[in-house]
Amino acid sequence: MKYIVFILFTVMTNAAAQLMLKQGMMSLGPISFEGVNPLVKLLQIVFSPWVFLGLCTFVISMASHLYVLSKVELSFAYPFLSLAYVAVAIFAYFVFREDLNGWRIAGIAFICVGTVLIAQSGREREDQAASITPDKIQANEIVR
Repeated sequence: MKYIVFILFTVMTNAAAQLMLKQGMMSLGPISFEGVNPLVKLLQIVFSPWVFLGLCTFVISMASHLYVLSKVELSFAYPFLSLAYVAVAIFAYFVFREDLNGWRIAGIAFICVGTVLIAQSGREREDQAASITPDKIQANEIVR
């Protein structure tokens, strides 16, 4: 649980990147490749301000996630990324006026419950690791 701040930073930057990408694509309007070189169109999209900022935020999120993966188990860290779905749904409701109906709220609740259960599994592991004393480590080394 000591790396939870970094995990949540990863989640929030991931969600922020999604929101920036959405804003960027809304500001560009419908995309069409008719009569345009696809590479030029792609570069126009990538270098539009909101899309570019969203992509840069994804890079920051990925760097944070790599740091987290160097410290905790993947099976503990990765499920926390599902909280980005929760953050995106809530912010999209307020920022973009997207629908947040009963089914989506139920899904968000399930995601939150699942994440809490996973977080608890990480706490048990830390408690077990903390209960290992130098005496127990020496005893294990003698047995080997």
